[in-house]
Amino acid sequence: MSAGIELERPHAEANYKDWRDEAEKEHSKKRDCMQRAHDAYENGDGARAKQLSNEGKKHAAKADELDEQASKMIFDMNNPTATSDTSDTIDLHGQYVDEAMSKLTKRIRQDKQKGRPHLHVIVGKGNHSVGHIQKLKPAVEDLCRDLGLHYETEENAGRIYVDLQGGHVAHMPPLPPQLATEHAGYGDQPHGGYQQNHYPGQQQQQQHYGGQNQEEQQYDEVEKLLTKLFKKYCCTVM
Repeated sequence: MSAGIELERPHAEANYKDWRDEAEKEHSKKRDCMQRAHDAYENGDGARAKQLSNEGKKHAAKADELDEQASKMIFDMNNPTATSDTSDTIDLHGQYVDEAMSKLTKRIRQDKQKGRPHLHVIVGKGNHSVGHIQKLKPAVEDLCRDLGLHYETEENAGRIYVDLQGGHVAHMPPLPPQLATEHAGYGDQPHGGYQQNHYPGQQQQQQHYGGQNQEEQQYDEVEKLLTKLFKKYCCTVM
């Protein structure tokens, strides 16, 4: 990473935290509006309930906008070489689970199409999580199992090596030293409340559905997987 970008980190991290804090305030306002809308409806005041519901939706939209800004900013900061043909790493520090799974799924699809052999997924060690319990790691493992990809936790417990060719993990190429240093502990996400387990990857299924071409089939399957993961982790907060 260049010195110029390195100097921007403190400012970027401050903006990131500000956006997340503001987003949480909007989420809180949304919840308050929805509760009051429910109470108004129960008391027979339909007009007031509708007004509060609409107000809650506005707060929800604002929260989503702020979270999206924070997610993009921290991802771009932690992945300066993501679009490089030589990059074999994706850093998910600072992402909510749904954000991380969307970005990881997209990256896996792109790398598989390019014939890349593997991907290092940086998830952090959960040092800033409630109870020091990781959230991203089990979600990444779930996604890998659903995609039929084999994976292993690397020597640095905050990284997962994913084999993109459908084979067992026999050898894990090391992460470039400069990346290992850059990503050490920056932007850890304080997630909590999920018991960590390790499962070996499953054999990738080769199935064809109703005349769809391969790209359409992959898109449909990805949408199903993301929906499944979003439902499982939808209540995750930082």
